[in-house]
Amino acid sequence: MVEVVIDSVRVSLTNQQRIVVLRELNAERYLPIWIGPYEAEAITIALQEIEVARPQTHDLIKNVFNALNARLLRVEVISLRDDVYYGNLVVEAGGEVVNIDTRPSDAMALAVRAHVPILVSRDVMESAGILPERDITEPVLDSQEPETASEEPSEQRLSVFEDFLSNLELDDLSAGDEDTPDAPKPDVDPEP
Repeated sequence: MVEVVIDSVRVSLTNQQRIVVLRELNAERYLPIWIGPYEAEAITIALQEIEVARPQTHDLIKNVFNALNARLLRVEVISLRDDVYYGNLVVEAGGEVVNIDTRPSDAMALAVRAHVPILVSRDVMESAGILPERDITEPVLDSQEPETASEEPSEQRLSVFEDFLSNLELDDLSAGDEDTPDAPKPDVDPEP
């Protein structure tokens, strides 16, 4: 098993789904796991130590463990099958260690609250872990003129904005929210 920490909880810009990014402890290998919005919120609230008026579900589970003299030892991401992650809560209760099947998102929400380690199977890290790319430098095309080679693409990108600004007519802008007949309408699908 490899110990990880929660590096961040992110929102996908394409579909608004949440991703928790785990980072291998003392290394630069990452494991992204798609999670639900409620689990993402539960993890974020615990990470930011936000006080809530009443216990949330993961707080309740932690309180039940405490009331029953059980102790959460660690949480584990044990496998990845058909793009689904599987996890365990490793709990000590009555002198025995018990593994409880769980979704990794719920396990992480509990781990943050109980301040216990998060472990990931080596097989999962090997198959789904991501190493960030090293700085990629573009080769210099002509050693006599390195500035020209690197400035040219930037100038091309800026020309798009120059064209936009040169065609912008300030008289068309109005102070109100009135629709103009020639103004493009946003392409929005009505909600069902």
